[in-house]
Amino acid sequence: MNVSSLSVIIPAYNEERSLQKFLPETIAYCKQKGFKLIVVNDGSKDGTKKVLESFSSESTLAALHNKVNTGYGGAIKKGVKAADTDFVVTIDADGQHTLDDIEKLFKHAQETDADMVVGNRGHSSGVYRSMGKWLIRKIAGILMPLTIHDINSGMKLYNTNLAKKYLAICPDTMAYSDIILLAFVFKRNLVKEIPITIKPRTEGTSTINTLTALDTIKEIMNIVVLFNPIRIFFPAGVMIILLSILWDVHIFLRGGGVSVGTLLGVLTGVIFFIFGLLAHQLGAFRRESLE
Repeated sequence: MNVSSLSVIIPAYNEERSLQKFLPETIAYCKQKGFKLIVVNDGSKDGTKKVLESFSSESTLAALHNKVNTGYGGAIKKGVKAADTDFVVTIDADGQHTLDDIEKLFKHAQETDADMVVGNRGHSSGVYRSMGKWLIRKIAGILMPLTIHDINSGMKLYNTNLAKKYLAICPDTMAYSDIILLAFVFKRNLVKEIPITIKPRTEGTSTINTLTALDTIKEIMNIVVLFNPIRIFFPAGVMIILLSILWDVHIFLRGGGVSVGTLLGVLTGVIFFIFGLLAHQLGAFRRESLE
């Protein structure tokens, strides 16, 4: 196994305290294994940049700095573009991921010839995480065959060349984790999943909040429009039209004709059809970047 063909990418935003503890052992680990390390400081307002600069003499570490915050996905995309190895693996800057799991994912990719290996964290804690994870997976499962459970895991290892092709359709937000996986699945790349160990956060604060829940809703719509909108909007249109007709049957039999509510329902169903066709065409333009 050629361990030098792996880059570890860490997006960091206001993670000064976490990096002070987590970065030294990560650098030592990458040195030992022959991995490259890329940390993207995503416009942090604390001392994250100074922490990275204190390790500037480390040849293993490449520190990239964004002048402004681009988002979780934006930071990872910058790291992926800078990588020159066969594979990249993403981990979080809060120190919750176990470093030994990096090699575990890499070995599994080598043994199975997988294009992506997802680190499954097991059951998520918190309402936002659990509900968001469940909703996204259910919607994605309708749109395409999906055997991966933890689709928004922050620890993923994937083929660098394929990832660079798919970055164009990936958002700069937290939704990046889901979309990059679904892009691999949609293009019939081999995606595997193995369990990993998660440690409790000791420094900093999580950015998961109500806005993240709203972003999850927006992400679901993005997934639908991008990958297979007809699977959603056509059945919904048919169901609305049928329910509208059934609702009017007893009115029509009594000689009441066709009600305004029924006409409105049929019109709504037709609008769903049209929206599905438009979404399919818009999604096709974006999917062309996957070729």
